[in-house]
Amino acid sequence: MTVKSIAEAKAQAKALRVTLAAEGTVVGHAKALELIAHRNGARDWNTLSAQLAKLAPPVFYLHQRVRGHYLGQAFKGEITAITSSESGHALSVCFDEPVDTVTFEGFSNMRRVARGVVDDRGHSAEKTSNGMPHLIISPL
Repeated sequence: MTVKSIAEAKAQAKALRVTLAAEGTVVGHAKALELIAHRNGARDWNTLSAQLAKLAPPVFYLHQRVRGHYLGQAFKGEITAITSSESGHALSVCFDEPVDTVTFEGFSNMRRVARGVVDDRGHSAEKTSNGMPHLIISPL
């Protein structure tokens, strides 16, 4: 097996489709995935994806203890909900202590839970006005 992750296998399938299309052969996405699976010694795509899933432990998982920053404020907490996909990890983090999301001294907004979508590094694509990600998490 030459591929190391499901994302890499899918990228190879996409590249294969583009190459074949340039040569005049139209191949669907499912067929390209099957061809990549066969190229990597697997019976089919489902077998290859199962083998690759076993290789890579999840970056984030339910009830995982994490630390990080939410809107610039440090926190420690636990992941209470998560859905992972190729586009990232949609998750909820319950903070150990409430986090004040307002930096202005005149008032505050205490939060116990944050929801967001983070990449494998734990950074959200959404950014604050100073360019920092809204949510940054890492395992404890």
